[in-house]
Amino acid sequence: MFEQYENAEITIEQLADIHPSMYRLCDIRDEVSHRYGSIPNSEYIENIIEKAKSGELSKDTSYVLYCMKGIQSSDAAYQLRQMGYDAVSLKNGYSEWLLSSYKDDYGDKQEEVEKSIRKKFHKVLFSKFAKGINEYDLIQEGDKIAVCISGGKDSMLMAKLFQEIKRHNKFPFELVFLVMDPGYSEVNRLLIEKNARMLGVPITVFESKIFDAVYEVEKSPCYLCARMRRGYLYSKAKELGCNKIALGHHYDDVIETILMGMLYGAQVQTMMPKLHSTNFEGMELIRPMYLIREEDIIKWRDYNNLHFIQCACHFTDTCSSCRDDGTSASKRMEVKKLIADMKKSNPYVESNIFKSVTNVNLSTIIKYKDKNGVSHNFLEEY
Repeated sequence: MFEQYENAEITIEQLADIHPSMYRLCDIRDEVSHRYGSIPNSEYIENIIEKAKSGELSKDTSYVLYCMKGIQSSDAAYQLRQMGYDAVSLKNGYSEWLLSSYKDDYGDKQEEVEKSIRKKFHKVLFSKFAKGINEYDLIQEGDKIAVCISGGKDSMLMAKLFQEIKRHNKFPFELVFLVMDPGYSEVNRLLIEKNARMLGVPITVFESKIFDAVYEVEKSPCYLCARMRRGYLYSKAKELGCNKIALGHHYDDVIETILMGMLYGAQVQTMMPKLHSTNFEGMELIRPMYLIREEDIIKWRDYNNLHFIQCACHFTDTCSSCRDDGTSASKRMEVKKLIADMKKSNPYVESNIFKSVTNVNLSTIIKYKDKNGVSHNFLEEY
C-alpha cells in the first residue's frame, strides 16, 4: 500500500485519506514517552526492528511508524522496507501531529476542562490537591507562588488546580504561572503556548540557554540540566517577588523515588512535600500534587482529549531520560513496573511504600543522618 511513498515518509494529510483499519500506527519512542502522550489508536512497539528480524511482525500488515520528530521513525521505516515490510514514517512525527490537532478557535475547551475538575474528577484531583495543601501546610496568607510549568500533563493540571483553589480564595495569595524556555525548539515552544492559551493559563515565559550549556557534558547531562533549571526557576521567581515555587510531582513520583533510592542509591529517603531552598534565602519549594495519583491525571488528560509534550530537550529525538528531578526515566520505568507487578499480589503495596517513610523507627536503624547531616550509629546508645 505504501510503495508509492519512495522516501518512506507520509504526511498527516496523506494519512488522513487512508482508513485506519488498513494499517498499524506504531509509536516507536520509549515506553515513558508513549505513556506520557501518544496519537490516538496508536500502539507502542518496543524494538520494532528486532521484532521484525525475529519474525514477530507480520509482513501481511502495513505499518506507519512515528517518533517525536520523525528522525528515528524514518530510519526504522527504511530498515523495515529493506526487510520486505510495507512501512512508512509519519513525517515530522508526534510534534507535527500535536500542532495539527490544535485549532485557532478553542471554543469552550477551557470551560469543559474546568468543569471536569469540579465535577467528574473533583474527588481524585481537586480534593487531593486541597488535602495536600492543608496536610503539609503548603500555602500561607500573603504567599506569592511561582507555578512552574514544563508543558507536560502534570504541571498543566497543577496550574488549573491552582486556579480552582484561587477561585475559592479563603485567604489572599498570588500566583505567577512561570515557564522557562531553556532552549526549546520552535515547535515545542509553540505547543506549550498553544496549550496555555487553550486552557486559559496566563503564562510568563523567560529564556535561558541551559540546553546549550549542558550539550557537551558527557556525564549525567540530565542531572546537571535539572539542577540548573531549578536554580533558574528560583532566581526568576525571586526576581518576580515570589517566595515559593510549585512543582508538579505526584504520588507515584514519591513512591518511585523511595524505591529508587533504595535500589539504586543505597539510601532511604523520599521526595518531600516542601523544602527550604539552601541557595536562595527566603525561598521555598512546594509540591501540592503530592497526594494525586498519576493514573487519575492520565484519565483527566484523556477525558478532555488533551495532548502535551513529555520533553522538549534537543539532545535526542525522544529524550526519555529527562526528568524534572534529574533521575533516569528508564530506571523510573523499571521501578514503576516493579510496583505494578507487586500490586498484583498485594493491592496495598503503593500505600505501604508511601507510609513507610512516615513510620520510621530509629531504634531499628543501624545508621542515620540527622537534619544537620551528622551521622549516628546505633552503637552510640547500645
